[in-house]
Amino acid sequence: MNKLLKILGFTFFVFSFGFTIYYPIDGYQSTGIARLYQLHKMVQDSVENRRIPAGAYKKLEDIKLNLLSRKDDSLSTILVEDEEFAKSIRRYLPGAGYSATVLDISNPDSLKYAAYRETAGYQPGSVGKIAVLTALFDQLQKLCPNSFDARTGLLKNKRVSARYWGTGDHHTIPIYDIEKDKLTRRRVVASDTFSLYEWADHMVSVSNNGAASVVWREALLMAAFGEHYETLTEEQAETYFKETPRDSLTNLANDIVNLPLRELGIDKDEWRLGSFFTAAANKYVGDKGGSIGTPVGLMKYLVKLEQGNVVDQQSSLEIKRLLYMTDRRIRYAASPRLDSAAVYFKSGSFYKCDRKKDPNCGDYAGNVYNYMNSVIIVEQPDDTKYIVCLMTNVLNKNSAGAHMYLASKIDEVVQNN
Repeated sequence: MNKLLKILGFTFFVFSFGFTIYYPIDGYQSTGIARLYQLHKMVQDSVENRRIPAGAYKKLEDIKLNLLSRKDDSLSTILVEDEEFAKSIRRYLPGAGYSATVLDISNPDSLKYAAYRETAGYQPGSVGKIAVLTALFDQLQKLCPNSFDARTGLLKNKRVSARYWGTGDHHTIPIYDIEKDKLTRRRVVASDTFSLYEWADHMVSVSNNGAASVVWREALLMAAFGEHYETLTEEQAETYFKETPRDSLTNLANDIVNLPLRELGIDKDEWRLGSFFTAAANKYVGDKGGSIGTPVGLMKYLVKLEQGNVVDQQSSLEIKRLLYMTDRRIRYAASPRLDSAAVYFKSGSFYKCDRKKDPNCGDYAGNVYNYMNSVIIVEQPDDTKYIVCLMTNVLNKNSAGAHMYLASKIDEVVQNN
């Protein structure tokens, strides 16, 4: 462990010394995430970027945790419904197929909470990637318990390839060639090699499923190899997967993403993750327990994040930075009322069409099930701050427009309350 800390600590020092710029957008030097280099260059050169709104230009030093003053307060103390606030929120929720929790954290000493069908279970889709991100930081803390710099040094400097784990997803990733100043967007291929930071960014910012499976794989390897992970080769990793019994791999993979949630006070029926995000991962790791999410389970997580209690305070802040949107906003986050706001956002969908029932059943408009979920922390310029966890299952309709409409109405309620 001492050797690992010295290597990573020294590497981090060399790469960070002399630089005072930060991410999200101006964070290339501190993270090595290549797409940030292009965004920072566009800002420096005053190049108009119509892809992202005004609220996407916060710097690292501007991103804070909002509930540190209530770090030791229990969830049961914080999530106490405010009757009038809840009544105002529920006015805009259509009914069947909708569930939500909303927490106004503008004034940490006077929180306002609203809940509607908050214990109803939904397939979380890509919202589950937050659990993978948490597993990564949990394993980093176990690997380097006394040095956060060593953890971020590993995130920046450990490079791994996708291999079969990262293939099979239609979502594209941004690949920026700094020397040629060229950005391309394409699917992940087996030979793609990125740092752990970049794989995590691909998983969150553009919701790439292959990237999620790669990050989960690496968290699993951290748990399996401990201090030897930093020098682990891809050949050694693949040998481990080939020689370890499938049930052992399945149990370990399941534990590393779910046990951190249990430690936060989120029970298995409130939020759990049961399978990798790409089918290729099932070559060695099976599914277990199914996946489910509820608005109350997701709200508990985001409260713990704002308290600095997800893994530890530094990890909570870093997870929040990675959730900060500096790419195109979609669904709930696309509301024009949020253009000037900083948003920390993850969306997920999962749908199924019965073509016999309706040959024209479209994308994100399933007629068997049609889950769409949005979890978001909103920070408006006037210091209005709140958390929303919205989960829907409305058949035969793309609910993106409904999520955007609700975003506007909920923002209006919170700002006027």
